Amino acid sequence: MQTRPVRSAFPELSSQVIEDVLALARPPVDPGHWLRELVRAGCGQLPLPGSGGTLLRWRGLAAVASVDLGLAKLFEGHTDALAILAELEAGFDAPEDACWGVWCAEPPDMRVGIRTQAAGGVIVSGLKGWCSGAATLSHAIVSGWNGAGEPCLAAVALDQPGVTVTTQGWHAVGMRSSASVNVLFDQAQGSAVGAPGAYVDRPGFLHGGAGVAACWYGALAGIAGRLRDAVARDRPDPYRLAHLGAVDVALTQARAVLREAACAIDAHPAARCALETARARLAVEAAAQEVLSRVPRALGAGPLCRDAALAQALADLPVFIRQSHAERDQAEHGKQVAQHGESPWTL
Repeated sequence: MQTRPVRSAFPELSSQVIEDVLALARPPVDPGHWLRELVRAGCGQLPLPGSGGTLLRWRGLAAVASVDLGLAKLFEGHTDALAILAELEAGFDAPEDACWGVWCAEPPDMRVGIRTQAAGGVIVSGLKGWCSGAATLSHAIVSGWNGAGEPCLAAVALDQPGVTVTTQGWHAVGMRSSASVNVLFDQAQGSAVGAPGAYVDRPGFLHGGAGVAACWYGALAGIAGRLRDAVARDRPDPYRLAHLGAVDVALTQARAVLREAACAIDAHPAARCALETARARLAVEAAAQEVLSRVPRALGAGPLCRDAALAQALADLPVFIRQSHAERDQAEHGKQVAQHGESPWTL
């Protein structure tokens, strides 16, 4: 069995470290500040996907998401950037406390050019959309296109004259704190990351997508915890108990699929694990429909209006989870299942 090395910089490989760092975080959470705190504490160095510690990695992501999804968006991007640099064996001279983003969305009306220079250097120009945390990050991995029309990646330091962070591109209430704005690159200096096409062709692309589902799961567990606490604290209510029972089943099912996907990735780190990672994302999305429907009905208006963290999570998660492509992802997964050589449902 081939595995990648576990990142030992993650203390005790435990999400408890993250929980300790974020113990004082109170809404409204400042994602930039708390990302820097997590990075300083070494929590950004999660085990790499396929290292034998994939589930530990996802537990770390879930722990952050249970506190705040705006912060989780930035933290997941930072850890994903480090995983991309490691998988594509891309060296980049950045300080240990650098805070990274991954800006690889490709809106049809925005196109960034990446022009190769000598010794692996590149020049980045164009308007990039959906740049989460742009005003607070120090570095980013940016997708774009070379002169031959091939998709490429560049690592860019953001504190240079050729980078302008705008205030445009985000109007939603949900996930507002992630500040996913447009960034203008004007002859910015950077370094090439991998060969053309390597970003989506590498196994870690799908592995990282399942890691995003771990963020969704962490938020769901946090929301469900409010319902569980209310049931334990207040007089028993059969309707609340019914909602809690259904939420427990939904989350337990999603957790089982996430764990199965993590095991598959660690057992086959050089494989894409397309079936397992798709199941993980779709299972968590299905659980989200159950949790987001039941918890507000079970709790009523009081906590929705007086619990700032709960209200923020309920506003953020429906936006964050739209990183899933809904029925398009289901259709692609169905295609994979149909082409599978044997029944995937043997108990």
